[in-house]
Formats: sequence, C-alpha cells, structure tokens
Amino acid sequence: MKTRLSLLLLSAGLVGLAGCSKETNIARTFYSEAGSEIETSDFGNATMNNTLVQADERSMVIDLTRRFAAEVPNTVNFAFDSAELDETARAALRQQADWIRQFPEVRFRVYGHTDLVGSDAYNKRLGLRRAQAVVNYLVSQGIDRSRLEAVASFGETKPLVYVQAPERRNRRTVTEVSGFVRKHPSVLNGKYAAVIWREYVNSAQPQHGQNEAELVGDGG
Repeated sequence: MKTRLSLLLLSAGLVGLAGCSKETNIARTFYSEAGSEIETSDFGNATMNNTLVQADERSMVIDLTRRFAAEVPNTVNFAFDSAELDETARAALRQQADWIRQFPEVRFRVYGHTDLVGSDAYNKRLGLRRAQAVVNYLVSQGIDRSRLEAVASFGETKPLVYVQAPERRNRRTVTEVSGFVRKHPSVLNGKYAAVIWREYVNSAQPQHGQNEAELVGDGG
C-alpha cells in the first residue's frame, strides 16, 4: 500500500514538473526576443560571421586562399634537381595569372618545396629558385612584381609524401594569397568590400546575350 502511494505521489510530482516546464517554456517564448526559439543549424550564421570579421577573428585572406586553390591549380611540379618550368607548369601559371588579374587588391606569396633527396641547405636554395621561377613567369604574364610578396622556401621540410627516394609530388611550388596591397588594421576596411561588390555586380550579368546564343547554338 505504501509502495503504491509513493508511486502515485512520484507520478503526480512529475506531472506537476512537466506542467511547470511547459508554462515556463511558454512564458520564455512570450517574453524573449523574436526569433530566439528558432533552432536551425544555420540561423544567425551571417550575423556571427560578420561579427567575427569585424573583430578580425575570421581572416578574409584565408577565405581568398581557399577560393584561389578551388578555382585554379595553385601548385606546379618540377623535374628532379631542376627549377625549370615545363609546359604543364606554365599552363597552370597562366591560369593563376588570369585569376590574379581579377583581384588587383590582393597580394600573393609563392612557396618552394623539394623532395627529401640531398642536403637541407641545398634543398632550401633549390626551393627558393623554384619559387623565383614561378614569380618571374607570373611577372611575364603581366602581374606586377610588387604584388608577388616575398617568395619563400620550405626546402624538404614539408613533403606531401614522406619517402627518401625522388618524388615528383614533393618537388613543387604553392601559390597562396598573402594579404592586401596596403596594410590595414582590419581586412574588411574597404579593399575586401570592393572585391565583394565587384564580384556581386559581375554575377548579375548574363553570360551570353540573345544574339550570341543564336549564333553559338549546340554545335558551337
């Protein structure tokens, strides 16, 4: 009898708590700010990202570097013990140059790498020669040398494939966004805003006019 009474009291208590909880939730919904009860995975992300940018906690340089790597080949490879650009490398660099020309506000840095064959000192110099070869070719494609920020060499310290034998994938340069043409206390102070605005305007323009579509057709 006592056991049954205890269970009934416990059940009544739980029901009461549930009722209070429901009333509390209703009150919180009524008195809290609009939208606070909306629970989605992306609600408020725009405001959050804007706040991070304003606080310089989210780097637009990193975002542009990721976009650069996604839209053009940011890496070129070299023959063993060589800083000469082959035709595949030059084709990739022409794509890089086309992308770089679209963003006159942005600066770039080229990093040179080698495989693990040879001494550290020699490979450091070789990596630098490779980076310089890339910079020189980009300059020949019309890119202002002042926008190609100081080249650097990692030598053999950052291999993609850790093998002691010659490995083409390790013999490479990597081009990355390094900053903006002028130094700023915050990256979002007008220069990056200009990039955003230009891309926004360009995205609204049709790729082909009606006359072009009639002339081109499916057969080209």
